[in-house]
Amino acid sequence: TLPVVDSSKTAARASLRVCYTPLHGVGGEVFTELLTRAGFESVIPVAAQMQPDGSFPTVSFPNPEEPGALDLAIEAAQRENADLIIANDPDADRLAVCLPRKESHTWEMLTGNELGAILAWSAGTKAAKEGRTGVIGYSLVSSPIAGVIAAHFGLDARETPTGFKWISRIPGLVFGYEEALGYLVNPETVRDKDGMSAGLLLADIAASWHEQGLTLWDALDEVRAEVGAFSSGQVSLRFETPETAQALMAHIRDNLDAVFSDLPVRSITDLLHGSESMPPSDIIRFDLDGGDRLIVRPSGTEPKLKVYLDCLRPSQEQAEQAVADLEQVVSSRFDEMVTNLG
Repeated sequence: TLPVVDSSKTAARASLRVCYTPLHGVGGEVFTELLTRAGFESVIPVAAQMQPDGSFPTVSFPNPEEPGALDLAIEAAQRENADLIIANDPDADRLAVCLPRKESHTWEMLTGNELGAILAWSAGTKAAKEGRTGVIGYSLVSSPIAGVIAAHFGLDARETPTGFKWISRIPGLVFGYEEALGYLVNPETVRDKDGMSAGLLLADIAASWHEQGLTLWDALDEVRAEVGAFSSGQVSLRFETPETAQALMAHIRDNLDAVFSDLPVRSITDLLHGSESMPPSDIIRFDLDGGDRLIVRPSGTEPKLKVYLDCLRPSQEQAEQAVADLEQVVSSRFDEMVTNLG
């Protein structure tokens, strides 16, 4: 069954040229068949990456977010004049999408938050048409634009800790996502992040826009025109040992009011011992005047400290500039703290 797509759109799907790669993972055969059954007649496989292979011979690291991971897909898409690239990670639970920029003749990957906004908008539109209520769920480090979209459609919004074990448990969920390319688009059928059902829905959305001579860039423009622009960034500090990252987190906790004293901090939330809505986690959140936000957390797998930055603005240019300004302030402040800690 294909519960997340509209079976009346077969003609629109038939004209969309989709380049697909599973990055040597398990999604190749299944996702290609899903597209074919749904009426997508022009599926362009990245041949060298279609078969499962745990040695991942064509990529340095099999993560679609990594630089170079989609190089072969871009080559195939350019050669075959594709309209978009859909990629899954090797276990096919994450989704990446790459689109052409006609003015520069280049290809650009949608960020996790941009893709999340398009899918959240689709979920909100569907709920409104059906007269449904429900919840859009998103992880704490994902863009707050998800909450703005939920409010636009009269839906509730719920922030959760990172991980779909939290998002998937939200009662009344209509859509859930996290910025690291994880999307739950069909909670009635797949109660977890799933790159294949999300990819199928995304292809369906792209086909609708393509039928009008437009692309998913235009879909993003529609979201921004209705609810405002958004931009996200990340500052990542790598250390030799995890203990250094922990020492820096401890220093921040000891100096919460002074760490970002040159920013208009409205409130600070330390989740080390949890809150009414969040379980304990090693996260500190700084909310700034005007809706900007930065979140500090150590990596769970590497000796790194990550700072997530999110800004909402009336225009995309303003949002991107706000994030760039925040990145500069945060990087400078952390360099100073690291130097002081030796």
